[in-house]
Parts: sequence; structure tokens; C-alpha cells
Amino acid sequence: MRAWQVSAFGIDSLEFVERPTPAPGPGEVLVGVRAISLNYRDLMVVKGQYNPRMKLPRIPCSDGAGEVVAVGAGVTAWKQGDRVAGIFMQNWIDGPFAAAKARGALGGDIDGMLADYVVLKEQGLVAIPDHLSFQEAATLPCAAVTAWNALAAGDVKPGSTVLILGTGGVSIFALQFARLRGARVLGISSSHEKLHRAAGLGLDAGLNYGENPEWDRWARDQTDGEGVDLVVEVGGQGTLARSLRAIRPAGTVAQIGVLAPSAEPFPVALILHKMARIHGIYVGSRMDFEQMNRAIAQAELRPVGEEFDWSQAREALERMEEGSHFGKLVLSVS
Repeated sequence: MRAWQVSAFGIDSLEFVERPTPAPGPGEVLVGVRAISLNYRDLMVVKGQYNPRMKLPRIPCSDGAGEVVAVGAGVTAWKQGDRVAGIFMQNWIDGPFAAAKARGALGGDIDGMLADYVVLKEQGLVAIPDHLSFQEAATLPCAAVTAWNALAAGDVKPGSTVLILGTGGVSIFALQFARLRGARVLGISSSHEKLHRAAGLGLDAGLNYGENPEWDRWARDQTDGEGVDLVVEVGGQGTLARSLRAIRPAGTVAQIGVLAPSAEPFPVALILHKMARIHGIYVGSRMDFEQMNRAIAQAELRPVGEEFDWSQAREALERMEEGSHFGKLVLSVS
């Protein structure tokens, strides 16, 4: 099999290697990977910022889709030719989050999807919606499930108002899912062109924060001074204070990303005065993935992204680092 592996940290150190093609053991499935998508986590893994003590070499990337090539003894859920995607945490099948379920995250704790063949557990896979290509389905395991659970944390329903930060994978999925739920969606970006593209997906109002950095005040103005019901927070400490100012009293901040560090104090007073709910979102379970896929199939929703050949893995990671992409970055296995 062929794979990209992290042998030493850094994008330039990412190696394209050949390894023996694995065989599935009891309860395992061999998947021929057809497409992989990138998350910011993958960039951090490759650069050594996610876990500097991670055992190397490691095949990165949590998200991929392909078809079943072979199954091991005792496997009954899958057969050759089934179209599948791996779940982010191979041990989180259903139920509430727990420490044991957090172990076994693809592309971090264990080898990930940036290979043309992978072996995964029978329960570590989901069927992908029939209307999606492998490239589209590869975008789902991390960013889409994260966005899906962020909206659930905010109890988003018809009439709710959601604020998304930026136009990366999680934010664009949150926009699409919020529209499916009948919510109003506000969004910010440093690019008018990206805001225009987001409007084509249903964004109700957008603000270029490069021209007006007080986007929290703008969000309140857009809601008659009340504030939004949910902020899908991908920035982290550098944006959290404005996110808290943007929500309504007793509103929710779904805390997902750590893209914007800050030396400012943690805004405890804002949390108290708003009676805010800050809900950390760490992807989700296999059950969450399956529920989301049913909604995607029913609506025939299509993910949005940019496609590269997997020979361009380094270039795609550099584009991720620039932050110039819209939606997901997808690598097709040639």
C-alpha cells in the first residue's frame, strides 16, 4: 500500500512511502480509500502542535471514504464493495462521551486515513449517503459531525439565529445544517468573495470583520439588540469574548476550535453576566454520524470544498495553513 506518513514534524517532512498492505483480522474491515479530507487538526498533527509527544511515524488524517475490499472473520455488517467512511473516534460508538471512548482517534492515537488502504474495526465505519461521491463523503467524519453536534448543543430550531465564524469546513457545514433546521444564519469573514459564496448557500447576512472588527456588536444589531442563540466558535481564546458578547442572555457558545490564541484574560465575568452556556464539542459518536447522514440523504445536501490529487498533500496542507480555502480541502486517491 501507499501512504503519507509523519516521520518528523513539519509539512516539508511529510513522506510518501510504501508499506505492506494490511489484512483484516477478526472483526476488522479492509477499506480501499478513495478520498481524504483535511481538518485543521491534521495540520497541527503534521506540524507537531497537536501532540508533540506523538509516537512516530504516524499516518495522519481522520477523514476518509472508500469501499470495502475484504472483511475479517466474524464481520457481518459489511461486504465487499460497500461504500463507507471511518468514524473519527473508533471507540465512540454511541452514548455520552467518556475517557475510554476518546482513545483511538484516527490520525492521532492511531494511524489515519492518508493511505490507499486502511484496516478499521467493523463498528468503526458508517455507510455513506448514496447521492454523495467519495470526495464529498470524505468531508463528513470530523467537520460535519462536529457542526451537527454544535447545533444540537444550541437546540437550534426554526426561528433560531446562529452565528458562524469564518468559512472553513465546520462553519460551512453549520450554515448548511442550520438552514435545514429553519434557522437564520449570520456569518463573518475577512473576504467579501467568501461571504458572497456563503450567501449562495443560504447565509442571511454577512460582515467583513477586516473592515468592521466589532462583529459582536453587529450580531446584536442584526437581532434587534437581543443577541444570537448560538455561536459556532472556531476561534478559541482570541474570539471567545466577542462570541460571548454576541449571544443572547442564556445563549450558547459551541466551543470547537483554537485558531486564534490570545493573551487576554479568560472572560469569566461575561460568562456570569450572560448566564452563558459554553459547550465543548469534540466531534461525536458513530450514532451521531449515522443520524446526520440520514438528514443529509433526505435533504440531498452536498458538501462544499476544493479538490486536490493526494500527490499534492503538502500543497493542500499549506493551503489549509494560509486559511484561504472555502469549505473543505479534499484529496482524491489516484
